[in-house]
Amino acid sequence: QVQLVESGGGLVQPGGSLRLSCAASGSIFSINDMAWYRQAPGKERESVARITSGGSTSYADSVKGRFTISRDNAKNTLYLQMNSLEPEDTAVYYCNALVVTTARSQIPCWGRGTQVTVSS
Repeated sequence: QVQLVESGGGLVQPGGSLRLSCAASGSIFSINDMAWYRQAPGKERESVARITSGGSTSYADSVKGRFTISRDNAKNTLYLQMNSLEPEDTAVYYCNALVVTTARSQIPCWGRGTQVTVSS
């Protein structure tokens, strides 16, 4: 069994910054791609940023130049540094990871999400 737990969300003013973390634990052999998604009220879940096990990154156009995704493979932890936040960034942010378990099965895992609210 694998768990992903997000933290770091909260209320921030426009132009502010937040750093999200996602800690993976359980029967983990290795983790391949990791990603952040978000879902705003009344909208579909969308991809925000992705990072491979080797550190290659990609971003949604709406967050390029403002958000930075990173990971610590030794700690099985994913990060999202969010700068210059805008009200449009308000959403629940979810962590996603493609995990290879100790049984050598590859499974997609999701966290429960952390709320980010950008408002004055």
